[in-house]
Amino acid sequence: MANVLIVDDDELVCEMLCVMVEDLGHQPFSATTLNQAYKAASSRDVDVVFLDIRMPDGNGLELLPKLRHLPAEPEVIIVTGLGDADGAELAIKNGAWDYIQKSSSTKEMTLTFLRALQYREEKRGRKPHMALKLTGIVGSSERMKVCYDLLAQAASSEVNVLIVGETGTGKELFARAVHENSDRKLNNFVVVDCTALPETLVESVLFGYEKGAFTGADKSHEGLIRQAEGGTLFLDEIGELPVSMQKSFLRVLEERRFRPVGGKSEVEVDFRLVSATNKNLDAMGEAGLFRKDLLFRLRTLTVELPPLRERVDDIKELTISHMTRLCDQYRIATKGFSPEFFDALAGYEWPGNVRELVHAVERMLADAPDVHTLFPRHLPTNIRVKLARTLLEKQPAPEPSDVARDEMYQVSIEEYRIKMEYRYLYNLLASTGSNIREACRISGLSRSHLYALLKKHGLNPSR
Repeated sequence: MANVLIVDDDELVCEMLCVMVEDLGHQPFSATTLNQAYKAASSRDVDVVFLDIRMPDGNGLELLPKLRHLPAEPEVIIVTGLGDADGAELAIKNGAWDYIQKSSSTKEMTLTFLRALQYREEKRGRKPHMALKLTGIVGSSERMKVCYDLLAQAASSEVNVLIVGETGTGKELFARAVHENSDRKLNNFVVVDCTALPETLVESVLFGYEKGAFTGADKSHEGLIRQAEGGTLFLDEIGELPVSMQKSFLRVLEERRFRPVGGKSEVEVDFRLVSATNKNLDAMGEAGLFRKDLLFRLRTLTVELPPLRERVDDIKELTISHMTRLCDQYRIATKGFSPEFFDALAGYEWPGNVRELVHAVERMLADAPDVHTLFPRHLPTNIRVKLARTLLEKQPAPEPSDVARDEMYQVSIEEYRIKMEYRYLYNLLASTGSNIREACRISGLSRSHLYALLKKHGLNPSR
């Protein structure tokens, strides 16, 4: 018998799902707020959670990653009255079993529930994930835990892995982690920087060449693919791979054999492929800049690394870790930090992500090697300037005129609430210059809840 948690503020929906679960021989219990739900799920082993999105105390999607990382690791089925494609995408990426609407039939809900239970039972029979070796990777936020789960899946299999993320998010570190945690860890990890491949030499660099294949080929040369024999081939920034080369490489992926330039026979090779990109390969495929059939081969398993601005909880841990490492490397005393120092780090957007943060730490150590405690004053000048401009560009929200104030009271209380909510959000965006992080800080809303409200009122933060 499974324990099933139903999270919804609609009593009729709760009752309907409770009856369905009981009829199937399982034990339901319910919660009408996210806070109640988390306490209930934390106090007992839960197998399946039916989770609504729009709750009195926030957005259900905020609770999803926390539920997924409880010791019981329940399967979460999102049940909502909102047909929101963006919400569905976010739910699936954060580990939801399925995303269904309240208008779905009881038969459909029952089938989804039973499939989730079947999956859970089969999962229990699998071997537990290994203890991962995370050399150079730092972070314990919910977003990173999702990435670690995918890393464990990748390391325990031989599937092709595509790692996507903005520049500086640590794609190569994750690629190395896939290799170091796999059965191929004792063999080569070969890095191919696709941005540095001259189009006229791509084939010879990847496939190698025989002596006399072209002018200057005075001896045979083993290509990078052959060097990855028994190990892992990492194609960094694969979106830069010339279109002329993509078809040839697709054949290598499919058949694991190729012919060196000038060679008379094909060479077989056994390698594991991991790729990375900061580009939108789907859009490139639609534009004819990247082969769709190659893309399908590359992303058997996809790991999406979040930008640093979406994992603010990791900034302190990252800073302390890299500061300690660099202090040891430079043989200087470890630094202390003022509380305001971390507040300043959290208030910056970090367009260069973790790489920019590490460079900032290095710069501070170079500028203040003998300082015992770091303050915001020690941050690199460009970061301090950006923080100051963000602060000074804030404008106070205008007060409504007397006429407008009178008009506000000539409507129902529900219309008044909606109008005031719209006005608050509109002025919040205006006063923060559409800086979502700052808007979340001021309003006390989570990023997902704020986006849901903006969408509800037709407000676009990018405008």
